[in-house]
Amino acid sequence: MSATVFIADDESIIRLDLKEILESAGYDVVGEASRGDEALEMIRQLEPDLALLDIKMPGLDGIEVANKVQDLRTTVVLLTAFSQRDLIEAARDAGVVAYLVKPFRSAELLPKLAALLNQAQPAAPEPVEARNADDKIETREIVQHAKERLMADRGIDEPAAFELIQQTAMRSRSRMRDIAQQILRGDAID
Repeated sequence: MSATVFIADDESIIRLDLKEILESAGYDVVGEASRGDEALEMIRQLEPDLALLDIKMPGLDGIEVANKVQDLRTTVVLLTAFSQRDLIEAARDAGVVAYLVKPFRSAELLPKLAALLNQAQPAAPEPVEARNADDKIETREIVQHAKERLMADRGIDEPAAFELIQQTAMRSRSRMRDIAQQILRGDAID
C-alpha cells in the first residue's frame, strides 16, 4: 500500500506541482487545502501518513497546525519559501520532522520524503537546501519573470509556464533558476 499524503499551501501552483510529483512517484495524495484551519480539520479526518504544510497560510500557519496534530501518527514536514532558521525551534516543539525550501525539485524531494517516512523518530528539523534566504528570493523572482515571459510569448497560462520551466530543468538536470535565466536571455527551450 502506498503512503498517503496531505498537502496544504495557499499557492495553488505549489499544491498542483507537489501533487503531480508525489502521484507520479506512487504516493496517494488524499487531500489538499489552501488554509491552515481547513488543513487541520482534514488531517484530523484523513490521518495521512505525511502532511506537507506551508509555514505561512491564512487561518492557521503550518506550525500551529503541526502543533495541533501531534497526537496523530502523521509525519509533518513544513514548506517554506525562505530558510527561516528562527522557526526551527518552534517547528521541532510542534513535532515537525523536517522542512523543505521552495522551489524544490523531485530529485531532492522524493528521496527526502521516503527517508522521513521510513524513520522512526528524527531528532530535529533540517533544511533540504542550504542556500541563503536572499538567493531563494532572487530565484523566486527570476522564475516568476520567466513564467511571465513564457505566458506572453507562447500564450499559455501560469501553471503551463511553470510546468514547462520545471520539466525543462528536470530533463536537463538543471536548476529551475538556470532555465528561467535562459528564457529571460531569449534562449529557446522546448
